[in-house]
Amino acid sequence: MGIPLLKGTELDRLRLAGKAAAGTLAYIASRLAPGVATADIDAWVREDTARRGGQPSQLGYHGFPAAVCTSRNQVVCHGIPRPDERLAPGDIINVDVTTCLNGFHGDTSATFFIGEVSAEARHVVDVARRCRDAGLAVVRHGARLGDIGAAIEDLARAEGCSVVREFGGHGIGRQMHGPPHVPHVGRRGTGITLRSGMVLTIEPMVNLGRPEVRVLPDGWTVVTEDGSLSAQFEHTVLVTHEGCEVLTLGEPGEPTLALPG
Repeated sequence: MGIPLLKGTELDRLRLAGKAAAGTLAYIASRLAPGVATADIDAWVREDTARRGGQPSQLGYHGFPAAVCTSRNQVVCHGIPRPDERLAPGDIINVDVTTCLNGFHGDTSATFFIGEVSAEARHVVDVARRCRDAGLAVVRHGARLGDIGAAIEDLARAEGCSVVREFGGHGIGRQMHGPPHVPHVGRRGTGITLRSGMVLTIEPMVNLGRPEVRVLPDGWTVVTEDGSLSAQFEHTVLVTHEGCEVLTLGEPGEPTLALPG
């Protein structure tokens, strides 16, 4: 499939792009609160990305009209920021940031609580984060792509949740989206063999209800078919012989989930 194996200065640049994306996500996390419009998030991403010397990779990608995806409550992914969509107490929102810096892309997302949220919302967010981490735990040189999906799907099912099948992770580096496609469901021991130097995103989309989704008439926004809550977490990772290096941890680490209301 022509999957690039990155090394040397390529990895140095990729690490910088990953840290820039993580920094922007943490900055956005610090500003989320009831009353914030999702269009405000888009403006902040543009400003912070520029401050870090980068460009928002998503802006204009296949015609996408914004610099960030903001996916709230039952929106699974690719939510378009709008001035008339304002965060309210009890919401959950995924913010998906991708930064291009020096020709390389870093891609990361997290789902945040807005004020006090329901037990169901806390559950699906917690399961989505743990599903991402379960996928990360099996990434290493010699593992198979299906091992990632199986680890994620097994955990989600055990927690009474489901994993979206139509969307998954992807290769990343000089391209924002490249091979391979990384399914978040699968069977162990199947799929391509991972090799040191591959760079992937692990980004399971976990639904509180059924896994089926549909795309809204805008051609981008993906929602759960049954209207249930959905949550997602994403990291960009480098496959190594020992396991994987997470390139989007940032400094000092991930933004917190619980935000003041």
